[in-house]
Amino acid sequence: MGRVLVVGAGVIGLSAGVRLLEAGHRVDVLARDLPAETTSAVAAAIWYPYLAEPRERVGAWAATTFAELTALADVEDAGVRLLAGRELRRVGGEEPWWRAAVPDVGRTDDVPRGYAEAWTLTVPVADMSVYLAWLRGRFLALGGTLTRHALTVLPTAPEGGAVVDASGIGARLLAGDDSVGPVRGQVFRVHAPDVDSWTLDGEGPTYVVPRVHDVVVGGTEEPGDWDRTVRAGTAEDIWRRALAVEPRLAGARVLAQRVGLRPRRPQVRLERVGRTVHCYGHGGAGVTLSWGCADEVRVLVDEALAG
Repeated sequence: MGRVLVVGAGVIGLSAGVRLLEAGHRVDVLARDLPAETTSAVAAAIWYPYLAEPRERVGAWAATTFAELTALADVEDAGVRLLAGRELRRVGGEEPWWRAAVPDVGRTDDVPRGYAEAWTLTVPVADMSVYLAWLRGRFLALGGTLTRHALTVLPTAPEGGAVVDASGIGARLLAGDDSVGPVRGQVFRVHAPDVDSWTLDGEGPTYVVPRVHDVVVGGTEEPGDWDRTVRAGTAEDIWRRALAVEPRLAGARVLAQRVGLRPRRPQVRLERVGRTVHCYGHGGAGVTLSWGCADEVRVLVDEALAG
């Protein structure tokens, strides 16, 4: 066993840190942003493989994570629950490519105007204000440390140890990787207690995801846009699209609006280079892929230390 430095305190970094601690390593997380300040904190956090490639690897990571999050739905303070909903399709005829990972996928006649078909399924949904706190608590309870530290380069692996680069969009600087960039997402948090099931457009950025105390309503998919400020015109467009697929939002009280920058890359980077394991570029699927990727990170770290 050795010392592992994990760079990044979002859902990917913390999940990897937990798995490494469970394997007996000493783990220290270094991050510019603490968990509640990361892009992960803005996520609707519904299990759904979105903006992540390649499909063959993403499908395996997503299936592993589905099983782990399903188990966490039985943990009282984890903030995860299983929730039924529907995926809307503007063009019908093909089964969802990720269907093998989900036990109960079916069709429904409840199809809004402008869509060709809808698939029903029950998936894990994480309330990130709760889940990130639980994940951080689990990490610290296992003996990990979490330090705010703004890095300009990836740290050198400690003697006999390794580095895990889970820096998300920060990998553009830290790993010198210009292929990772932002996909801007703007969302509402609203009070709408009548909305008890989720809806999302499988071919676009419209989604309505109820959580315990609020409903996340989104969104946008704006590549290359670094602007974290809320735009009024964008908000109007989001609300119009969301209301068209979920009329129960009418009269909802807006609690907040937020913007997150999804770290997208042509393919998720999960590979070992010497004693550094890179794990970033998860697009809009960080929560969805988190535990599958964490398991692979643990394997790669063990390989690095053995070599």
